[in-house]
Amino acid sequence: MSGAIWNLLSFIVALGVLITVHEFGHFWVARKNGVLVKRFSIGFGKALLRWRDKQGTEFVIAAIPLGGYVRMLDERVDPVLPQFKDLAFNHKTVWQRMAIIAAGPAANFIFAVFALWLMYMLGVQTMRPIIASIEPQSIAAQAGMTAQQQIVSVNQHSATDAGSVNLLLVEQIGSESITVGLKDVATLQEHTVILDTRNWRFDPEKQSVFSSLGLNLARPQALTEIAAVAPDSAAEQAGIRVDDKILRIDDELIDNWTQIQTIVSNSPEQLLNIGLLRDGTEIELQVTPGRVETEDGFSQGMLGVSPKVSEWPDGVLYTQRYGVFDAIGAGLAHTWQLTRLSFSMIGKLVTGDVSVKHLSGPISIAQGAGTTASIGLVAFLSFLALISVNLAVINLLPLPVLDGGHLMYMLLELMRGKPVSEKTQEIGFRFGALILLTLMGIALLNDISRL
Repeated sequence: MSGAIWNLLSFIVALGVLITVHEFGHFWVARKNGVLVKRFSIGFGKALLRWRDKQGTEFVIAAIPLGGYVRMLDERVDPVLPQFKDLAFNHKTVWQRMAIIAAGPAANFIFAVFALWLMYMLGVQTMRPIIASIEPQSIAAQAGMTAQQQIVSVNQHSATDAGSVNLLLVEQIGSESITVGLKDVATLQEHTVILDTRNWRFDPEKQSVFSSLGLNLARPQALTEIAAVAPDSAAEQAGIRVDDKILRIDDELIDNWTQIQTIVSNSPEQLLNIGLLRDGTEIELQVTPGRVETEDGFSQGMLGVSPKVSEWPDGVLYTQRYGVFDAIGAGLAHTWQLTRLSFSMIGKLVTGDVSVKHLSGPISIAQGAGTTASIGLVAFLSFLALISVNLAVINLLPLPVLDGGHLMYMLLELMRGKPVSEKTQEIGFRFGALILLTLMGIALLNDISRL
């Protein structure tokens, strides 16, 4: 199966699950409050499958799997006979209507907790955030951070794995300083440092949050031995083989793979003399790296080889696995962290601390779904939890076309003692739709630019 088809199928499954959960929240609370639900649809457009239950609700699976809706009996939309008015959404109290609207995002939050609970029950392989080295003159170096220390907290929020630390650091984008708690690997003594992040520049498309601060975590390292040679590449044409070890390029002795990358990138279509160790014998070859264009319009050299990597350092990789009840606490904590981060990122988009060029759309989500589904169930559950939280948070934004916009109108109704006029609501819906479509358009263009 091709990667594109796999991504699409994974995307449809993920979106179908999350939309069903969201709409079921509306559906369940509506019925509990005595509202007649006319239709429960997953997807839009032509119905592929439909059936009715004993209470008269039509359930539909439609052709376009990009959303869904719950259509309730409402006098503002449908003619309602007097004897059925009590079943109409608009005849319920403000608090009942707010509960029905809020139930969709709430269901997504609950699903995220469930997915993470199951993930932690199954066990998730992760890594301890142990610092292997610090880049000279970096933000981390200026703060006095050193190797062989484990990051245990960020701004008083504790963390035991690199993934949690990553989320906590991303949350601090735009801050002038970050307090980092550290534990010495050898002595277990703990202390804190303060990172000066006033000049912090982080581009998530080009670097990790750790490297942007000058931190290199303990993980397998690229060796100077060749693991693979691309067909028809400059390396193959020059006679470089798998298992060759690069000793030097021109007059520079090679200690690490980064040196090789730097030299080759800076030498497009330039002849290089490469010293190799092959089967215990030193040989020398001449190679001319090919030229490729980067996204920024610059040219760089390409050799067409990939390196072997070392084993994981001792004590870095471990499995997080909890019992039934402890997994609930871990799922709740992780969901809260994702929720806090989502709201924080939205705020930073508004203030300009995060650029709209980092927005992701359906193509990126599909790629994420395909990648995590390929890795396995645990990774896919983590992805579902992340997207479920994002879906809930986005729906709570006070835009009239979203659940949050409806809740905003109902709060105004509570304060005013009467509903917001239909004309005002209509203007708000158009304004909200314009903002939402603009953001979706930007996200889609960002996706296309990344292809």
